Amino acid sequence: MKFKPTLTLWIFIGMIVGGIMGQYVYSNYGGEATQQTFCDNIKLLSDIFLRLIKMIIAPLVFSTLVVGIAKLGDFTTVGRVGLKTLGWFYFATIIALVLGLLLVNIFKPGHVLDLSSFAQKVSDVDATKAPTLKGFIEHLIPKSIFEAMANNEILSIVVFSLFFGVAVSVLGEKAKIIVHALEAVAEVMFKITGYVMYFAPLGVLGAIANVIAQNGVGILQGYFYLILVFYFGLAFFAFGILGSICFMLKIPFARLIAHVSQPMVIAFSTASSESAFPKTVEALEKYGCSKRIVSFVLPLGYSFNLDGSIMYMTFATAFIAQAYGIDLSVGQQITMMLILLVTSKGVAGVPRASLVVIAALLPQFNLPEQGLALLLGVDQILDMGRSATNVVGNSVASAVISKWEGELSLDKQHKG
Repeated sequence: MKFKPTLTLWIFIGMIVGGIMGQYVYSNYGGEATQQTFCDNIKLLSDIFLRLIKMIIAPLVFSTLVVGIAKLGDFTTVGRVGLKTLGWFYFATIIALVLGLLLVNIFKPGHVLDLSSFAQKVSDVDATKAPTLKGFIEHLIPKSIFEAMANNEILSIVVFSLFFGVAVSVLGEKAKIIVHALEAVAEVMFKITGYVMYFAPLGVLGAIANVIAQNGVGILQGYFYLILVFYFGLAFFAFGILGSICFMLKIPFARLIAHVSQPMVIAFSTASSESAFPKTVEALEKYGCSKRIVSFVLPLGYSFNLDGSIMYMTFATAFIAQAYGIDLSVGQQITMMLILLVTSKGVAGVPRASLVVIAALLPQFNLPEQGLALLLGVDQILDMGRSATNVVGNSVASAVISKWEGELSLDKQHKG
């Protein structure tokens, strides 16, 4: 039988080649104009890939969510599934926030950091962009669906899609042609996704080469303990906690991970959960999740259920306090958790959302704002893990809601 490399294998090859290229440039041209020229040019590969993905997101979210709601049926069904979905999201959020605090208090990564060699700036993180109630409401309700789609404002698209989907559902037979049309749109977008994914290995190569060329693989050494602890926490959350929940609910977790492994690799290598969205939808349907549930839960999950990013917020804030020798009381940590329980739901579409939220949180607990720069050097590395965990969290959410609704097809799993 002739060996045929899979897309996942090509993506891993892209990661390795990108790392080798980046380290070569860093070692031989560090500090020279050649290094910056290489980074600017190689980053074009990842920029092109991400732009190709982003051009798919808005029509795919709109079409799949509207079809999902329309197929859910009446208001009672939509409300029931919606309440179950939001209930699960908040349950997962609380676990992620608590786990982040437990990790940082048990392993104390901030205590091992040597601040004497610290010399970075935080100018590229604007704390003034942090979420406010007014900003959240404005971000939540679009002035124009076309503007929201043009800017890839996922949360705004989700809100409009909810209204549109419910209206289509209420109209029934009159709006059936719209449902069929949007089903066709979704299928076309999935086909386009397949074409775009051929470019993924090059996009991954560009992203990895750019990071390593600027910082070298040595970036991992000074922050090794921080990265190790955080990745342990991500793995424990994704495979320990979510895996145990799936086991209790009799959801085949290992098979679920096998199906979403490719979206996880894409999210990890590009440090973008968004880039994995189209493939995640496809993988979950092949796994056996109900198409209408996936169409409803997954778009909402990308706005309200970014588990890896949420865990990072408590972890990073307490880490900064430790690095500067500041003790946060139990009461302060609980307050922090409650604040993040709300603010973490209002950052969909905000660039570098986790850092923005942390930047806004630091002054509230009298923590040095420049402490955010402690994280900038390795934020790309940490974001890779956060993004992959976000994919796992939303995949499990879709499987859980499908199970609760009696629409998880075990027969389909074996075929997929």
